[in-house]
Parts: sequence; C-alpha cells; structure tokens
Amino acid sequence: MRRHPTALMVVAGVLASAIGIVLALLIDWFPTVAATQTERISTLYDVLMIASVPIFVLVMTVVIAAVIRFRMRPGQEDQDGPPIHGNTGLEVVWTVLPALLILGLCVYSYIVLEDVEKAPAASQELRVGVHGEQFAWTFTYPEEITGGEELTTTELVLPVDRSVRFNIRTADVIHDFWVPEFAMKIDAVPGITTHYRVTPNRLGTYPVVCAELCGLGHSVMRSRVRVVEQPEFEQWLQEQSQPAVEEDAGPGEQAAAGKQIFASEGCGGCHTLADAGSGGQIGPNLDDVLKGVDEATIREDIVDPDAKIAAGYGPGIMPTTYGQTLSDSELNALVAYLKEATQ
Repeated sequence: MRRHPTALMVVAGVLASAIGIVLALLIDWFPTVAATQTERISTLYDVLMIASVPIFVLVMTVVIAAVIRFRMRPGQEDQDGPPIHGNTGLEVVWTVLPALLILGLCVYSYIVLEDVEKAPAASQELRVGVHGEQFAWTFTYPEEITGGEELTTTELVLPVDRSVRFNIRTADVIHDFWVPEFAMKIDAVPGITTHYRVTPNRLGTYPVVCAELCGLGHSVMRSRVRVVEQPEFEQWLQEQSQPAVEEDAGPGEQAAAGKQIFASEGCGGCHTLADAGSGGQIGPNLDDVLKGVDEATIREDIVDPDAKIAAGYGPGIMPTTYGQTLSDSELNALVAYLKEATQ
C-alpha cells in the first residue's frame, strides 16, 4: 500500500464514508414527529446527509494525505517545491460533478417543498393568523371558524389530522415562527405576510418558539400549541367566547383568576413575582415596582407599558397587545391579582 497511496486513500475514504453514512442515518436528528410534513422533511435530510458525508470524507482524505505525504522534512525549510502544471481534465471533473450534485439536490428539495405546501380543498383547511411582537405570540381565528366574532388568543389550539395554513405577521422586528415538532418554520417579516401549512397528526402539547434573535426578551418569546381531537377543538372555541371571569365575581375570585392569567400569559418569564414563584429578569421586579401602586396605574402599565418605563429599562420590551388579547374581565382580574400580590 506504500507504493500505491491513491489506493490507500480510496480504501480509507470508502470505509470512512460508509461509517459516516450509517452513523448519520442512525442518529435521531429531529424531535417528535407531529405533522405529516415532518416525515418528508426528515427523508430530505437523510438524502442530504448521504450526499454530504462522502464529499466531506473525500476532501478530508485528500487534505490529510497531502499533509502526511508532502510534509516538510528537516533540512527542507528553505527549499521550494517543484514546478507543476494544472490538470485540466481533473479541474473539469471537480467542477462538473459538484455542480450536477447540487443541481440534483436543489431539484429534489424543490419537489419536497412543493409537496409539503400542497393546498387541500379550501373547505378542509383551517386558517390561523399568527402575530409576532416583542416578545409574545398571539393567534387569530377568523369568524368563519369561530361562528361568531374573530378570536384572538395567546394559546394555539389545532385539530388533529386537519390542514392548517398559518398567515404570519409582525408588528415590529423580524421574528421566526417555529414549532420544532412540525419541522417547519418561517420568518415573520415587517410589512408582508408570510405563510406555511402543516397537518398535525399527533395529539399533544408542543412549544412555539421564536427562532430569530429579536431583542432582549427573545429567549422568553414562547407559547404552546395543543393538538386535540376535532370535538375538543370545537368545545375550546365555544369556551373562548365565554368570559373567563364573571363580571360580578368577588375580589377573592378575581385575584385567583388573575393568578391563572398571569401564569398562562407567561408573565413570569419576564417578571419576578414572589407570590407566583416566578423569577424572570427581562422586565422589572413586580414586587418592587408595584408596591403601593393603585389599580388604575397597574392597568395602564399592562395596556400601555411604554407610557411610563421603570428606571433601567427601555421601551419596546413588553408587548403592547394585552389590551386587545385580554377581555375587560380578564384584565380586571389580572390587575386585582397584581394589586393583592404586591401589597
């Protein structure tokens, strides 16, 4: 083999490629498969790995072999290498083959993209609006889905085995709407509406995250999606039309409901509040800044957070949409809870 270094390189490259491909296919790269599109994307990823591993091994084999075979020996420090001339045929090969490989992968990727974005019959598809804002997600269900008024909520609930088209917008900077278990994500870009569709096929609760660095509170820009059976989805829609807190609820009932709202809205991810057991540090410590504050001021701080900014913090950190996403009764309950918890 010492007399045939090329043969040695070929054998080592083939063995390393085979091992690399096997390992790449054995590793579970993706989270739980929760949508029909995930399987096709996983297959595409496997194809990319099968194509990429041999290329990586080829390059590294040549580099390592060249380092070993043509390394500088003692006494050769001042010597120059022999003059050589390029190999035109070899240059054509290493230009044409990668170009054909890339073209083939691009065509296959496009076919997969067209397949996963194929639209079903309009009557069978659920359309949901996704609104990103520093640092929260809100979701809108149109009137034809709710059977009444348009519904805006911070919780995403989807029926299983039904195609969903997300129409994604942002009110400020670029965000990225991503549910890892769906294996699909896309940027929310200021000024335009982006979209993609998935068909959830696994019951469960999955995280919704922002996959684009969008500011100080990026790490806590999270929500969740619940995939449920169709009857449960319809029941959830009906429940959303009912007030979460009765208008005539007493102070104790309001505060209890407000504590649940504080938790469900993810307020603890940004704020410290001892009563809620939260330790977020993106926003002010509520135990300090709300102590002795009246309810009208607390309410204003929620619906218009940039009107009066706590020392050491800047504008645009807290979402300004709570006045729209929370009903009056929910807002009253949250204010009552914060007033009680910080006195």
